[in-house]
Amino acid sequence: MTGSITLIGYGLATIGPGIGIGLIGAKNQEATARQPEVRNDLTRNMFISIAFVEALGLLGFIGGFIF
Repeated sequence: MTGSITLIGYGLATIGPGIGIGLIGAKNQEATARQPEVRNDLTRNMFISIAFVEALGLLGFIGGFIF
């Protein structure tokens, strides 16, 4: 029973970053369509944001092994 609870916890921990990365990408495309001249700055900020969101996903993954 413990193994299946851990897998469920990891599955729930990956839903948040998946939704977050999707929203970041969608908003980046929307902002680029509105102001194409700032595309490089938006892309840089998008990748930084994706890195932070992925870090939260990895913390959820590691937390599953620790607890």
